[in-house]
Amino acid sequence: MTLIHPTAVVEEGAELGDNVRIGPFCVIGAHAKLHDNAELKSHVVVAGHTEIGADVTIFPFASIGHQPQDLKFRGEVSRLVIGARTVIREHVTINPGTEGGGLETSIGEDCLIMIGAHIAHDCRIGNHVILVNNVLLAGHVTIEDYAIIGGQSAIHQWVRIGEHAFIGGMTGVENDVIPFGSVLGSRGHLGGLNLVGMKRSGFNRDSIHDLRRAYRMLFADEGTLLERVDDVGNTFPEDPLVGKIVEFIRAASDRALCTPR
Repeated sequence: MTLIHPTAVVEEGAELGDNVRIGPFCVIGAHAKLHDNAELKSHVVVAGHTEIGADVTIFPFASIGHQPQDLKFRGEVSRLVIGARTVIREHVTINPGTEGGGLETSIGEDCLIMIGAHIAHDCRIGNHVILVNNVLLAGHVTIEDYAIIGGQSAIHQWVRIGEHAFIGGMTGVENDVIPFGSVLGSRGHLGGLNLVGMKRSGFNRDSIHDLRRAYRMLFADEGTLLERVDDVGNTFPEDPLVGKIVEFIRAASDRALCTPR
């Protein structure tokens, strides 16, 4: 049974699944789609062509799907897609895509977006990602699965952050972060691997040991980075975790790579 509070406004055309709960003073636009068991606590605005997955919970004063903060935006139809079971806390703002970024912003499943975070246009966020309070993502940012972004950190536009990476609080990230990397500092530098996060996620000792060996090889002083990447790929040809880092570095990017000091 879908429950809509009498003070809420649901515009004609909005699609609501089964057991959707819309609390006091929420506003749901005509092009919004809410899947089964989604819940909007109160004072939530869902605008534009926004699709909210099953079992998503959105807390008060979140603004979801309003037009991007991009001067090149000309009102083109663009989308925002939020995956199942994601939790969006108070005062979060999330914008849809633009023509320059594929016309879509996407957030995966089982994410936690904490108070005051901002996700700009054309961001791509994977599954099980955590954005702590007041994290700021500029346009076109990619964050892969299980990454954690510490509170009050800011991610530069077009930056990629690899899976299981950890960004310390109050960090400005200007360059790509390798999978499993740990980044710290007011202008972020790579401080090693996210060993704590890997242990919590159940990676075994041998896998972590091989990743540490690969990390030391990648950021040694000898040769160029591309030569070291080739050496790592040849040394660990069958290791899937090391392969993720090698593939990440070799992929085309608009940003430099975040490296140790």
